[in-house]
Amino acid sequence: MSNQAHNPKSLNVLPRLSEKSYTLSHDNVYVVDVDSTLNKNDVKRAIESQFAVKVVKINILNAKGKAKRTISKQGRKVAYGRDVDVKKAYVSLAEGNSLPFFEAIEEEEKKAEEVQAKVAKEIEKQDKPKRRSRKKEEQE
Repeated sequence: MSNQAHNPKSLNVLPRLSEKSYTLSHDNVYVVDVDSTLNKNDVKRAIESQFAVKVVKINILNAKGKAKRTISKQGRKVAYGRDVDVKKAYVSLAEGNSLPFFEAIEEEEKKAEEVQAKVAKEIEKQDKPKRRSRKKEEQE
């Protein structure tokens, strides 16, 4: 446990929205950015209290910031810097639980599928040869 007592409802848990995290969400694993002072127990309590879900497992990853170098226009002065370090938590949820991070994306996919189905039906209707009824043929 960490040295400080954290209020689980007040902890900042930011979802990491990327292709990899979207793919993992299909397996009930969600990726969130957390404060660097938090440990697994703190993250678990925060997720469970904020989203009312059951957490099965948590993996923590400390990603070091990428080293950067800036050169001035004259080419003489070189400055070194570093991106901010990030602490990621891979949160595995119990069966039947989910977090609402990707609901908008999934709704858009469903709408797109429905539109594709309608378009396919229209194309199919247009491609069918028109049959003439026997009565019309006899009248001609």
